[in-house]
Amino acid sequence: MTGATAIAIGLAAVSTTATSVAYLREHAAAAAMPPLSLRRPLPSVRLLVSDRRWLIGFALESVGFVLYAAALGLASLALVQSIAAGGIGVLAYVTARMTGRRLGRRELAGVTLSVLGLLALAASLAGGSEEGGQGSLAWILVWLGASGGAALLVLALRSIGPARAVASGVAGGLFFSIGDISTKIATEGGPRVAFVLPLVLGYLLGTLLLQVGYQSGDALTVAGIATLLTNALPIAAGTVVLDEPVPGGAYGGLRVLAFTAVTGGGFFLARPRTS
Repeated sequence: MTGATAIAIGLAAVSTTATSVAYLREHAAAAAMPPLSLRRPLPSVRLLVSDRRWLIGFALESVGFVLYAAALGLASLALVQSIAAGGIGVLAYVTARMTGRRLGRRELAGVTLSVLGLLALAASLAGGSEEGGQGSLAWILVWLGASGGAALLVLALRSIGPARAVASGVAGGLFFSIGDISTKIATEGGPRVAFVLPLVLGYLLGTLLLQVGYQSGDALTVAGIATLLTNALPIAAGTVVLDEPVPGGAYGGLRVLAFTAVTGGGFFLARPRTS
């Protein structure tokens, strides 16, 4: 493992912790606000930025993003994203501490899977963590377009399909994944700096959707679902459209196990609490 990779792992770990705490602060603020609406985005944004508690949470989330972008400049998208995926375990732990309730068996299973995934990832790093290629621009655009289309479809069907909080978490996670993938591409420099546009749009829409979801669901459900998609899709994109290699042999098996475990942990934690 190179020095740059080690630094990237540290930055990603601090980033995901800061982001998880930010989600909880934003949830506490948004849940106490008058109803937010995607159909009236400007009044909703003004309502959010006028709340000091929410601004503190958003500032912390912004710090997390800056650290995340720095990590992407040093390591592959799949590697950095797998560290970020462990943040759902942090989110569950901090939620339990802040709300004073114990995690259920399913939630504990999710935390355990996330931690095991990170341990498997750490072991796999001995097999290398190459950056890989830049990927085909056409396929990158297809991936981002499909993600955005899926998010819009979820929003269009949310009144007759999933619950409002779940739909907001799904659509928010899809838009956040667009922002994460665009961040990696933009750090490559040159003409690809233009991906700053979908980066900003993805994060803005994802953030607003999470606030809407927070008003009808708990933080672990809404942010958990968003985190699951935010991490799973870029991990897949790193291999599918950005040509990031997976180590061969046993190390490759550990890397795949790590990605599967953190995604599985996110699935358990993202499911709405029933009791």
